[in-house]
Amino acid sequence: MALRGPGVWLWRWRRNPLKRRADRLEAWVVLGVWLLTVFVGAAAGAAVSRSVEDGLAQERATWRPVAARLAERAPGAPAGAAPASRAERVWATARWNAPDGSEHSGLLRVPAGSAAGTPVMVWTDPDGRQVTRPVTVAQARVRAWLTGGAAGVCAAAVPLVAGRALRSRLERRRLDRWDVEWARFGPMWGRTAG
Repeated sequence: MALRGPGVWLWRWRRNPLKRRADRLEAWVVLGVWLLTVFVGAAAGAAVSRSVEDGLAQERATWRPVAARLAERAPGAPAGAAPASRAERVWATARWNAPDGSEHSGLLRVPAGSAAGTPVMVWTDPDGRQVTRPVTVAQARVRAWLTGGAAGVCAAAVPLVAGRALRSRLERRRLDRWDVEWARFGPMWGRTAG
């Protein structure tokens, strides 16, 4: 018959004349470790998630698209040939001016065979340096949840591993005490009063 009822769930805290002080201590260690694990994991996950989402929101607020021009003809189809497919994109150097007037250049993916001077769009930070297109709000939320979840799991592993090490030490100590008690009472096991 399977054990059922509220006593099974709380077996570590039930009254029992055979329960030793070490058993009670282990019960509290297990409870403390689980509570600490949940708290640390949730707190670390929430903090990292909030930090990632705030950083991505700041990127969305400060990064801007800037009109750039190709500095040279993009590699690909020759000048007299039919226009290249929109799907075929190659790397080409483009130049643009930052908000402070300084000139910048970088490599961009453009349609193959694009002529020098063709306008292209480049995303820049406030200093005019080339950056990737900022993520959308939905993408930022997913990225923040995934990063926060991974950070929470990693942070929660610390108290869990520490608790496991403490329980192992308590178990070794309990077995050592058991050996001492057995050495004391084992020889009397087979004796009869007489």
